[in-house]
Amino acid sequence: MQLTHYNSKFNKKKHPITLVCDNITNAPNIGSLFRIADAFGIENIIFCGDNIPIGRRMTKTSRSTEKYVNYQIEENISNVVEDLKVSHHLIALEITENSEELTTYHLKTDKPIALILGDEVFGVSEHILNKCDDIVHINMFGNNSSMNVVQATAISLYELTRQLHL
Repeated sequence: MQLTHYNSKFNKKKHPITLVCDNITNAPNIGSLFRIADAFGIENIIFCGDNIPIGRRMTKTSRSTEKYVNYQIEENISNVVEDLKVSHHLIALEITENSEELTTYHLKTDKPIALILGDEVFGVSEHILNKCDDIVHINMFGNNSSMNVVQATAISLYELTRQLHL
């Protein structure tokens, strides 16, 4: 019999991970980020920018998970990253000349993690990349050079939470 969220026996667990979203403004993406954050037991989401659409359009994809996932909205990502740098291990999810492939990346920290996700069009800015402890990417095997921020986040959270359980 197929299980539902009412009869599955998954253990609820919070992982010491904060998602930092740089100017992610597509309402369905925001809703899906709430949903994936809830699925992986993420502690917090910080949406950075001045026009974050938390509302009806977002709730179609969030399926009410915004009620269970802690989140905040901040205007300036630079300030957020500076504040988090003191207490968190900063990992940017971005394809760069120096980024490490996610499948070979080994998490080496006892600090909570801040996973930084870039703007849906421009990615993580160079200014923010320079403040990060690590930069990881997901190998792409097709013609496109990137994937949707939500799918990339899901893949990354799967790997990071897997490593936290080793």
